[in-house]
Amino acid sequence: MGLFSNKISRDELKAGDHIYSWRSYIYSHHGIYVGDGKVIHFTRRGGLEIGTGTYLDKIIQFSVPRHGGDNPCPNCGHQSILDGVISSCLDCFLAGGSLYLFQYDVSKAILVAKQRGGTCTTAPSDPPEEVVHRARYLLSGNGFGEYHLLDNNCEDFAIYCKTGLLVFSVTKSGSSSQVNSVCAAGGLASLTLRFLGVGRAAGQAASLAVSPAMVVSAATRAVTTTFGLVTTGFAAMAVAEYSKYCIGRVAYDVGVRKDVRKVPVEELAALLAVLEGSLDNLDNTNSDKNK
Repeated sequence: MGLFSNKISRDELKAGDHIYSWRSYIYSHHGIYVGDGKVIHFTRRGGLEIGTGTYLDKIIQFSVPRHGGDNPCPNCGHQSILDGVISSCLDCFLAGGSLYLFQYDVSKAILVAKQRGGTCTTAPSDPPEEVVHRARYLLSGNGFGEYHLLDNNCEDFAIYCKTGLLVFSVTKSGSSSQVNSVCAAGGLASLTLRFLGVGRAAGQAASLAVSPAMVVSAATRAVTTTFGLVTTGFAAMAVAEYSKYCIGRVAYDVGVRKDVRKVPVEELAALLAVLEGSLDNLDNTNSDKNK
């Protein structure tokens, strides 16, 4: 495991590790290894990982555990009918993919250097026994709320188990660094997902509160001042967009954000119910305004 890859072998696994496996270049499925070959993770029923009713559902349906085609796993049974917080064997969790270890307490420089989101955070991890306790507690009560690809997904679950941190904002996405990388990249990708019905409230966080012209102008001045070069047009836009992406990656990270709080796992279910009620009220208010 190094700067460019978090890949590890099964022999390196320890109880309390936050692990993940890539399902595609842009999407990975996350969970907590609790020992004895078992992984506790948060998922949505087969074919409904996004829930848009479009072809996008098929792209990310692989987060549902599989064990050799349509044959149920001899250890886990037929899990494609399950959703919420579930326990799977490591083989079912990986679904034929490679094993990766999510990194905690990394520097901001390392966070930005990672090519893809969903691999690390600046937030420190709690001790392994606390991590396993949270995961097992949520498994016993299925208490992590309703699954949403952008607002409350498998990476949010794993990060909460590792840190106890919960995002309290109703206008920004959750702690998932995969989602926040999309938001940091700009409004287009996030807006497209919102148009297709994915998630609820993270769209407002997709773009910074400045105009494209202002960003390009600032980037042009920065390059000219720093390197003595006159940068215009596409080059200035590229510099501006990459700078915006890097700043967004750091700003949205759960270890940096100011809208996170430590929440005891015993209080989480009740708190999530309140937060989901607040989001529903916000959606209804916005809907009424648009009529």
